[in-house]
Amino acid sequence: MIRDAYLDIDTLMPDKKVLKLFRAVESQGGVLRFVGGAVRDALMGMKGFDLDLATDLSPEELVEACSENGIKTVPIGIKFGTVGVIINDNLLEVTSLRKDVKTDGRHAEVEFTTDWEEDASRRDLTINAVYADEKGNVFDYYNGISDLENGIVRFIGSASQRVKEDYLRILRFFRFYSIFGKGPIDKKALQACVENREGLKTLSMERLRDEFGKLILTPNVVNTLKIMQDNEILSYILPETHNLDKLAFLIKLVDKEELEHEALRRLFILYEPDVELAENLANRLRMSKSQRQHFVSWAEVKICSKDFFDDKTLRRLVYQHGKDFCIDKMLLQSASDLHPIENLHQRIVFIRDMVVPIFPLRGKDVLAQGVSEPRRIGDILKDIEEIWIASDFALTREELLELVKERNS
Repeated sequence: MIRDAYLDIDTLMPDKKVLKLFRAVESQGGVLRFVGGAVRDALMGMKGFDLDLATDLSPEELVEACSENGIKTVPIGIKFGTVGVIINDNLLEVTSLRKDVKTDGRHAEVEFTTDWEEDASRRDLTINAVYADEKGNVFDYYNGISDLENGIVRFIGSASQRVKEDYLRILRFFRFYSIFGKGPIDKKALQACVENREGLKTLSMERLRDEFGKLILTPNVVNTLKIMQDNEILSYILPETHNLDKLAFLIKLVDKEELEHEALRRLFILYEPDVELAENLANRLRMSKSQRQHFVSWAEVKICSKDFFDDKTLRRLVYQHGKDFCIDKMLLQSASDLHPIENLHQRIVFIRDMVVPIFPLRGKDVLAQGVSEPRRIGDILKDIEEIWIASDFALTREELLELVKERNS
């Protein structure tokens, strides 16, 4: 259960100022440990994780200990046992050990405890119930380290009971399986997810969207989504898809081009929606205004593959829609065809290196040319801009002003 000095603490705690918090908790007679994802990811040699900590002090005792040691706290969730602690301008979440009193599949009523194993027992997966102290000693109550090493993702205790406590754990299970799973999916866990899939209907779309957004970015998402679809779980969130092969192609292509993976881009290729379906998916997933705009625009703007090969046309597209949009469209078109756009890498470099021109006229310039009707300004500017674009942005400001004069003569 306890593995002495098992973890290189520098991978978990590069900022040694966090030790001040450990000393503060000790001054109050308490114990502080890193917990959950931070420990799990550090054990796997991963980087860039957020630190979460747990203590056997109550929230009030923790706040008092911090106050006495000059450490600032913020009340981010004291009702649920979580205190925000400011260390070196970074916010750390410290949660008091808890046990569930009542759960309804969405929320839990908890009581505070001083029993570390009891706190571990209420967590979802064995790999998430691992703790570590500041010396690198690891406390593993449910063989999470062994499961990590063997690529086994399973629930703690009764899989069905864990799922019923919070139905979002269905998606969390598949997300972590896609990240850490090495072999066949755990049968008991899968059965629990299937038997309780109706519970997903009780969750807010915002929670489902956020968790699915994490899932779709995982390394083995194609195989994971297939399992979810084959077991009629995916349909509780999104429509059935027949494009898993295209998603796999997109992922490999993005890796090859060393680009950043985007959840929206992966979602789009799963459905290749027309404008109506794109809007419906955006509504269903409660996308932000910016996300909706990007997602729907991929469906609205039709671009032929040959347009990407012509420098002049591509410059127009970049000017009208932006660099990221054009790169996304090339990637999506390649995935749709299951074949990369010809000279894709060179086309991406061309877009990245392009200096996007700025239209040199404004409304005041049109007014200065004697246009007396304000309602004509917009139409004239639009016409002149189209001529400028058609010239491959070659016409100068002076030449454009002459065109304005001609229209006003």
